[in-house]
Amino acid sequence: MISMAGNGARSIRIGLATALLAFWAAGCSGASPQADNGNGASPMSGAQTASLQQQPIARYTGEPSKTLSFVYTAKKELSLTFDGLGDRETIERLLDELDKHHIKATFFVPGMRAAEEPDLVKELTSRGHEVENNTLTRADLTTLSYEEIYKEINRTNGLIADATGKQPQFVRTRGARMSEDVRLVAAQTGLKAVVSYNINPKDSDMQSAKEIGDYIRRYISRGGIIALNTDVNPEVVSSISYIADAAKEVGYKLVPLAKLVRDGGERKPLEQIPGYDAARINPDYEQADYNLIYNASDIAKWNPHGKKVVALTFDDWGSDLTVTRLLKILEDHDVKATFFLRANGVENNPNLARAIVEEGHLVANHTYSHPVITQIPPDELQEEVVKAHRIITEAIQQQPAMLFRPPTGEINKETAKVIAATGYKTLALYDVTTLDWNSDHDAQYILNGVLKQTTNGSVILLHMLDGLHTLEALPKVIDQLKQRGYSFVLLDELYGMK
Repeated sequence: MISMAGNGARSIRIGLATALLAFWAAGCSGASPQADNGNGASPMSGAQTASLQQQPIARYTGEPSKTLSFVYTAKKELSLTFDGLGDRETIERLLDELDKHHIKATFFVPGMRAAEEPDLVKELTSRGHEVENNTLTRADLTTLSYEEIYKEINRTNGLIADATGKQPQFVRTRGARMSEDVRLVAAQTGLKAVVSYNINPKDSDMQSAKEIGDYIRRYISRGGIIALNTDVNPEVVSSISYIADAAKEVGYKLVPLAKLVRDGGERKPLEQIPGYDAARINPDYEQADYNLIYNASDIAKWNPHGKKVVALTFDDWGSDLTVTRLLKILEDHDVKATFFLRANGVENNPNLARAIVEEGHLVANHTYSHPVITQIPPDELQEEVVKAHRIITEAIQQQPAMLFRPPTGEINKETAKVIAATGYKTLALYDVTTLDWNSDHDAQYILNGVLKQTTNGSVILLHMLDGLHTLEALPKVIDQLKQRGYSFVLLDELYGMK
């Protein structure tokens, strides 16, 4: 009996929604007169929108809306977003779970569902969440005409505005598919961006709540946009506690998308960044000069002036959890370090590279894909170096230090010349290594190795890879070297390049 009543109520809502959409199709109100899109512009009246709807939709000739798969920021925050609008019971449980963990999320709601259950959509905003545009019917907009795309997006703007009193700011299409027409329509209808995501646990594959949470824990990132569905996998509700734990573990906050965008910045195109072309392909390498430096004693004019100094360096790449913990240890101990970055990791997570720079550390080149450089041809090696330089430059929005460290430390005279010819003339090796990349080497082993090998002017090599004992050893390494009278400097200072 309850189920039948529920079905009857839903049928009535669908009937009302269908009637409302027919009303829209005839050219009626596209936005509530009280709606606010957050841009300071006055919304159209119903009569104005009706007049526009009755006219043919002209293709927009202005700038298309931008696209967002993540937000460029070094701040410790990211957004949790949902597509669709599940049944009332599911949404209520989801909202309760979000409240329990003090999370404010962003819901991309289809226009049809906003028409069916405007009170449920209103509840989303009344409980502090954002409601954005998920298109009218969640059709594949890339297969539709310009006018059809316009109707899918514009009508949904109006339905959400009618339900919430606020115009949407963003749109996400089915499967985050987009085209130039979608971007143009988004701009034409006053939307700030067409949004996709960079963290997609694919809950539609029906993973468990823990599997969803584990995926997000692995790929969590500053400025990240997590995508889940409210109407596919019921485990999404239970996954919220795992997601909250993952964010807490790394020290990040889940914020609504509009806040993430406000707090973020715009990245300059690569070609507008001074020094982006400081590294170039140069096949004429036979006479190239280079400086191969293991420690400060290799520098002819090095004079520590009675001071005991060392440079702490980290190679490769790691997850947000590992690198953020590493940065916190360095901050707590008031130490600046030099990071040689594997650029294919930077390419996938530029915000983390920028965070390293913003905390006052030095960033340098460790190739794109971490090959053993003595085993690849010269043209491929130069491509590795130049590609890494450009990716790192774009990520950190400035030229990195012109220091290169070969993966595994393998280098010979020919490869040194090949690298120097690209513009990287200073080849930065090291004299202290404990092979900490080997997870069999525990924290005590790493500490003992560093203390035994370090002398004045040493360059200490450690790694930022996941799953090592390096972070466990690092506080003791720093404390005990300080107790022995050492201070820490960046590598360019040790080399006298500053």
